[in-house]
Amino acid sequence: MKLKYGLDDRPPFLETLAYGLQWLALTIPALVIIGQVVAGVHFAEIQEQILYLQKLCFITGLLLIAQVLWGHGMPLVIGPSTVLLIGILSSQGSSLDSIYSAIFLGGVVLAVLAYSGLFSLVQGLFTPRVVVVILLLIAFTMSPTIMKLIIGDGTVPLIYNILFTLLAVCILFAAEHRIRGVWKATLVLWAILLGSACYYLLFPITRTAFNMANSSYLAPFWNDLSFKLVVEPGVFVSFLLCFLALSINDLGSIQSLSTFLQADQAERRIRKGMGLTGLGNILSGWMGVIGPVNFSMSPGVIAATLCASRYPLLPAGLGLIIIAFSPWFMNYMGHIPQLIIACILIYLMSIQIAASLNMLKEQEALPSFSSGIVIGFPLILATLIAFMPSEVLSTLPPILRPLIGNGFVMGVIMVMLLEHLLLREKA
Repeated sequence: MKLKYGLDDRPPFLETLAYGLQWLALTIPALVIIGQVVAGVHFAEIQEQILYLQKLCFITGLLLIAQVLWGHGMPLVIGPSTVLLIGILSSQGSSLDSIYSAIFLGGVVLAVLAYSGLFSLVQGLFTPRVVVVILLLIAFTMSPTIMKLIIGDGTVPLIYNILFTLLAVCILFAAEHRIRGVWKATLVLWAILLGSACYYLLFPITRTAFNMANSSYLAPFWNDLSFKLVVEPGVFVSFLLCFLALSINDLGSIQSLSTFLQADQAERRIRKGMGLTGLGNILSGWMGVIGPVNFSMSPGVIAATLCASRYPLLPAGLGLIIIAFSPWFMNYMGHIPQLIIACILIYLMSIQIAASLNMLKEQEALPSFSSGIVIGFPLILATLIAFMPSEVLSTLPPILRPLIGNGFVMGVIMVMLLEHLLLREKA
């Protein structure tokens, strides 16, 4: 493939801004979707939710610039990690200090493993079957959260929400199947914008006033920083397993784009990129927000635009930092209907399941009946735990609750046991 601009080429200023706007449009949906879900879990007040989104947007922009200049040095989109979202949702009974202390310490572990080169020691644990199960676990254990978003607060009858969800998701898949290029890459952004408009037109009673006169929305987010290191053993171990999955996600994203672009010094790029992801999670934990990870959508965008230059991501990162101080934009992000977030999550999780099944086929990872059990049993176990009533979970010992009550973590533990010990195949 002949590119218009290579990795280290500098496009003209106006073209750099245009490409930067495109990368910005790709980064915003993940911030909106995951950020709003986590902020809604933590806080009831819209003001606190907006402050959370401000901090998340600021860190993402900062890390995007740092990765381009001092990390992997490639055009990779960054956003909040879905794996850590699962960890946060499963630790709601724990304090925010213990949750974000675990993210802080997880970032420390990842940075040390990456910069020291020790990550290669644990990399062998992640066989194709283990990676596929981790991808499937994310989708399966997100189901209770998606269900709650669809049910909503009862303002709109449930049957209308279900019908709207089915129609919206079908339209998304039809559009994804037919459109190409930048339109396909920005499909989620358009779904958020047009979906929100349609939902408020159909159900005006759900519309909340956008109170731009409230000066509290203009408050700098650094006034909300109050980090306190609280180590809760169960929460820490739970997030440590989440970080193992995050590291494989990060490695795969950097490695795939490096191969796609035939970039030089691939090992150095992986080490520095994953190390900076660890540092980004340290900063996120300190500021009390969900940690970041590199996404793997860049090859498709580069193929569509023929621009592989890393420099347009600098104005994209700067744009995110500016947006973090924009009261209008933050206010809008905080008022996107929950049902639209649910529709986008169903669409994204379905794509993730499809990609996982495709990987099973390509890697020929199901050579025997036992290998199917390695995949099936962890998924069943994780789904049962994910839908376990909170009253049952509250009967567990507090130190074990973040582990046994986390479907994703128990699924990861079980697939590791089955793959490497109980059902291990002969070489």
